[in-house]
Amino acid sequence: MLALVSAMAEELASVIDSLSEVTVHEFGRRQFHSGRFHGVEVVAVFSRYGKVAAAATVTQLLASFPVDRLIFGGVAGGVQPGLAIGDIVVATDLIQHDMDASPLFPRYEVPLLGKARFATDPTLRAGLVAAAKMFAEHDLATQVAHAERAFFKMTVPRVVEGMVASGDKFFASSAGVRDLRERLPGVCCVEMEGAAVAQVCDEYGVPFAVVRTISDSADENSVHDFPRFAREIARHYSRGVLLRYLNLGSLPP
Repeated sequence: MLALVSAMAEELASVIDSLSEVTVHEFGRRQFHSGRFHGVEVVAVFSRYGKVAAAATVTQLLASFPVDRLIFGGVAGGVQPGLAIGDIVVATDLIQHDMDASPLFPRYEVPLLGKARFATDPTLRAGLVAAAKMFAEHDLATQVAHAERAFFKMTVPRVVEGMVASGDKFFASSAGVRDLRERLPGVCCVEMEGAAVAQVCDEYGVPFAVVRTISDSADENSVHDFPRFAREIARHYSRGVLLRYLNLGSLPP
């Protein structure tokens, strides 16, 4: 069973609307929607916000459903120079930028696991990269209103692979972004859940992949850009990329 986890309720709603044979299960104030998404057996759930909430959601998910692969999506603040609103980042690995148990452990290393970075599954990642490129080149212009694309100065989005940093912090300042770049120069984007999801999947041995759409530049403009992007655009990305991914034929029914 494929698990579809989203950090954005707006994104998840577009996926749930496309499910057939739906059954809703409730655990821990979370609703897990099992059914079929264009012929593929899935379970879809909103992770909720922050690392603790996301980890709790995915732990419950893996304990309650026969999940054998997981895709986690949402939006993120762009950190890598050149990334623009609407670009897509498919994670190679994830790190908690606020994990610091030094001097007992090296900074960023998760105690008892002996690692700081959690690598995504290469097969799932390759499929998502191909799907994201197809969506950006062929579908975006017809699915997202011209006025919204013009507002965010979006043309054909880039699709990049790179490291995603997670932490319980919403970035809204250029100074914060500069500090993160200095500490973790390889980071593409920043969000609040992905590395926690990655850690749970790693501990349970479940292959996973993470795809994030750049909704803002994590600076002073983010408080204005993020809500509108989440409301008007994000849902088209999540559903569109997933449809392209399934149409590649890389998953069993």
